[in-house]
Amino acid sequence: MSTTEPPPASGRPGDGTARRPAGGTAREPATTARPNPARPAPETALPAPATAHPELLDRWNALLISAREGADGPDPAPYGEDLLGRWAEPHRRYHGTAHLRAVLDRLDELAAQLPPEREAGPGTGTGADAGPDLVAVRLAAWFHDAVYRPDRSENEERSARLAERALPEAGVPAARTAEVARLVRLTVTHDPAGDDLDGELLCDADLAVLAGTPEQYAHYAAEIRQEYAFVPDAAFREGRSAVLRQLLGLPHLFRTDYARDHWEPAARHNLTTELGLLEA
Repeated sequence: MSTTEPPPASGRPGDGTARRPAGGTAREPATTARPNPARPAPETALPAPATAHPELLDRWNALLISAREGADGPDPAPYGEDLLGRWAEPHRRYHGTAHLRAVLDRLDELAAQLPPEREAGPGTGTGADAGPDLVAVRLAAWFHDAVYRPDRSENEERSARLAERALPEAGVPAARTAEVARLVRLTVTHDPAGDDLDGELLCDADLAVLAGTPEQYAHYAAEIRQEYAFVPDAAFREGRSAVLRQLLGLPHLFRTDYARDHWEPAARHNLTTELGLLEA
């Protein structure tokens, strides 16, 4: 479960799948290995996600080509278009394209602060002396909420399985694909091991929203509530308050030195303010 969202609430009809009022699957992962760029036309004319966000598609294309390490592969664009379509699904409020862009930008910010000896490494991102596999971390950012439905609990697992199917066919080596899937699954807890630099970078970038300005944080909190509008107010307040108390009880919200120095104070202030409002 994402640590930014409330725990499951009871009282919602079941359909045989695990449910929760925070983080879920917007749709089932594709049944084929290659993402299918074909999508049903919406009832109202909307710009295609790739057309609306050409800079994100450019970033994806360059990233996927880099991930192949010089090997040939299929056109990266259909994969990026499919992912952008997922991120632009209409039921999303916070977990949409803006969140994807923010996580990628925060990753760039964190990567720029790495000491020279850790900027590049063997590509594992784990171990005391290992440098990060920034390509894998960025790929994980693209996939970490690719499958998202607020009323289900298996979003991260389904997102990881989507990566495990799509990336090999897209030409990404098996070891890097495995690292991407591991990182996506790590966003259930945002609790990387102390020697897991890849995990630290992804989790800190994903939680950086907590350190926004008061106005930005209020907007984020409002979007979370909109995504879980099906949860009654009392249940939402109870669940969300429990998450906020759990976060505030942690020794550190962030794992990298840069994030602790630059984001932790603002994040704790925002969490404390929201908790006070919920419990008022």
